[in-house]
Amino acid sequence: MTEQDQIRLGRVLWAIADELRGAMNADDFRDYMLSFLFLRYLSSNYEDAARAELGADWPDLPAGDRRSPLAVWYERNPEDTGEFETVMRRKVHYIIKPDFLWSSVTELARTQSDALLRTLQAGFRFIETESFSANFQGLFSEINLDSDKLGRTYPHRNARLCTIIQKIAEGLAEFPSDRDLLGDAYEYLIGQFAAGSGKKAGEFYTPQQISTILSRIVTLDSQDPASGRRAKLNHVYDFACGSGSLLLNVRRHMGKHGIGKIYGQEKNITTYNLARMNMLLHGMRDTEFDIHHGDSLENDWDILREPNPAKKIEFDAVVANPPFSYRWNPTEEMEKDFRFKDFGLAPKSAADFAFLLHGFHFLAKDGTMAIILPHGVLFRGGAEKKIRTKLLKDGNIDTVIGLPAKLFYSTGIPVCILVLKKCKRTDDVLFINAVEHYQPGKRQNALLAEHIDKIVETYKHRREEERFSKVVPLEEIEREHDFNLNITRYVSTAEAEPEIDLADVHRQLAELQNRSQSAARRHNGFLEELGLPPLPTGETARAE
Repeated sequence: MTEQDQIRLGRVLWAIADELRGAMNADDFRDYMLSFLFLRYLSSNYEDAARAELGADWPDLPAGDRRSPLAVWYERNPEDTGEFETVMRRKVHYIIKPDFLWSSVTELARTQSDALLRTLQAGFRFIETESFSANFQGLFSEINLDSDKLGRTYPHRNARLCTIIQKIAEGLAEFPSDRDLLGDAYEYLIGQFAAGSGKKAGEFYTPQQISTILSRIVTLDSQDPASGRRAKLNHVYDFACGSGSLLLNVRRHMGKHGIGKIYGQEKNITTYNLARMNMLLHGMRDTEFDIHHGDSLENDWDILREPNPAKKIEFDAVVANPPFSYRWNPTEEMEKDFRFKDFGLAPKSAADFAFLLHGFHFLAKDGTMAIILPHGVLFRGGAEKKIRTKLLKDGNIDTVIGLPAKLFYSTGIPVCILVLKKCKRTDDVLFINAVEHYQPGKRQNALLAEHIDKIVETYKHRREEERFSKVVPLEEIEREHDFNLNITRYVSTAEAEPEIDLADVHRQLAELQNRSQSAARRHNGFLEELGLPPLPTGETARAE
């Protein structure tokens, strides 16, 4: 598998999606397309494990026989299927009945079977309620196979699904059966659907370039980033996880065995389901992650509601890209909430600091938090200034990174990354002004690898550079700027005006004036010879 294969497969599948969705909008078709890729992944992974488990008992079907070998084994060994499924639950952590495997479904599509739609409905219900030890109830809740958007009648819907599944199967057949390849193609498609959804994409997708910056920062040692990546992150948390791509990026940087467990929280039901599928598609077992459908501001997740500080769950890394300047309605009771009581409540007009404080409360003492926020949090007054001031005085704000504009699908404004820690060695703040470091694009700007490396290396070594970064003592932030963190106050990208040598300028002007007068005298000499009146010169003008 190569990166070119990943991109090529993603493009093939995107072209199929663009061709097939017809009058259906991209958001609706996304749910069908990604669900079928998910089924293909689960099936391929399961059949590979089943083949390895059954060994010589795996049926060798004659050429032209398109049945699933596992379905044939089930027919021949009905008395052994129970024990086989027990073994598979232990080894793969889930089971799929042969009728619901992708190979069986694609055969129904190829033969235009009128049982396809009913089989898909039964298969999706089975995966939600019986496949896994954990309950994945509602995983396909956004996939309405009875929707009029697929067709007005059952035969029309069934025929449309046959076409969609056949096309997807044909596109996948061009590529090796590599599970990682399919997971990366899934991520590629999420990005493409996000680009097509415009502002709606802010609900579920963080561009990979920015995700990489956050991931590389939080995986470094908190106290001494220059020493490199941490050996292990026991718990990682994203309280606005969307499709889960940011969490998966952290896992990618730590390696498959570098994280104990991943925790995500998502309010939107569609993107919550995308996140659960995305985790499984990237080879994670259901015991390795926990995604909660709920509102992080309300803190409605039971595992996070422990009031006893000695018992609360803590995370070695917290990452998030919450909705910017989200309007919320905090109650008076929330003023006593253990997340906010020491800082005060964020204003109703902008919940940015409410999101920040939620994640920060659960950050471990030696952990690192990186959160994407609008620039307003750096300088706005009122309740936000009070929160910002306390975070600064307590030494919790470690780094402020300003990013270029037009990096997000959801907004064109430039945003910032705040890096927070509960314990840090230095009594200062690192400012990084990266607004001029990007590759321009027509619709979206992009960060290249060199731009990402420059930001991360500057953070890692707390490096200062003219017009890019500066380490500022807290005393200066307080005394000279009244806790205002507006990046340009500390790191300006404006070009300095060149110094002017007035004496040299005076000499040049005097020389030009002398040359002008000399030329005028010579010209008047020619005019005099011709009997014409002379032109006034500087000398005659002064005499008059």
